[in-house]
Amino acid sequence: MVAVVEKASMGYDIIGDVHGCYDALTELLEKLGYRFQQGSYRHPQRKAVFLGDLVDRGPKIRETLQLVYKMVSRGDAWVVLGNHELNVIKFHTESRESGKGYLRERNQRHASQIKETLDQFADYQDELAYFIDWFKTLPLFLSFNDFRVAHACWDQPLIEEYLGQYQSPQINEDVLHRSMDLSSTEFRLVNRLTRGTSMLLPDNASIQGSDGLQRRNFRTKFWLKNPGTYGEVIFQPDPLPHRIHDRRLSDEDRQRLVYYSESEPPLFVGHYWRQGTPDLISQNIACLDYSAVYGGKLVAYQMNGPGQLAVENFVHVEQHSKLDNKGNLIE
Repeated sequence: MVAVVEKASMGYDIIGDVHGCYDALTELLEKLGYRFQQGSYRHPQRKAVFLGDLVDRGPKIRETLQLVYKMVSRGDAWVVLGNHELNVIKFHTESRESGKGYLRERNQRHASQIKETLDQFADYQDELAYFIDWFKTLPLFLSFNDFRVAHACWDQPLIEEYLGQYQSPQINEDVLHRSMDLSSTEFRLVNRLTRGTSMLLPDNASIQGSDGLQRRNFRTKFWLKNPGTYGEVIFQPDPLPHRIHDRRLSDEDRQRLVYYSESEPPLFVGHYWRQGTPDLISQNIACLDYSAVYGGKLVAYQMNGPGQLAVENFVHVEQHSKLDNKGNLIE
């Protein structure tokens, strides 16, 4: 395993999905003891670790990227790739295959998913291109001395397979293009770590999501050893249709689930739009996405060394501006 080598005594502040909530981010960093110095935030003893999804939806995406980029470039922070950064990359990257257009089709649905990013960089195209080139160098996962981070999921056998081929957690241009092959290791790893595990709804059912999009699959938990029903494995705010919730999982669906054991190191993820008071989702897994961009909380976890995760290590600020499910600002 490729690990981040840092001083053993250094503390870390792992921060969930920011989505352009710049004001909440600066408030959270101040609360954590970071101070603005020479154009960036830094802490005398600690470093920040961002879980991805810096872009889209929020009111100050450009400012958020500028801040996090400066922290990372100065060695005061780490960041892993989120699915929203990946969407922006693919929307702007031409396929190597003749006649294929862009890696992410430029249709209305895909454009609407990154609309706020496109709008806020409309007059800063060179800057956006620079950030996209930066996104293409970010790691998909990081393993520290006492914990692991990925945007949505950790799959150890798949990570080992990827490292055997690339010897690095970073993506690159080749990985990006090869990930378009749905049978490739690159696709399986990129999709698993940035989007998590999901499952098709049985009976060709669909869900109308709170974001207005229609979906035929749902996000699933990846830390249950022997789940029984579809309702037990769902991990998203949008509920399953009532007739499916209590149905027994098929053997085929159960075999597709990933299992992150309680014996594995502590893991931090974002991605899942949680709500309410920050809490652990298992004894060694914490999700730090608490829907900040929709009026929830921007959440961090203070990791101070080895040991079990503890609820008292969560730190959060309220995101005061709110968006509706179409991305419109609610006063």
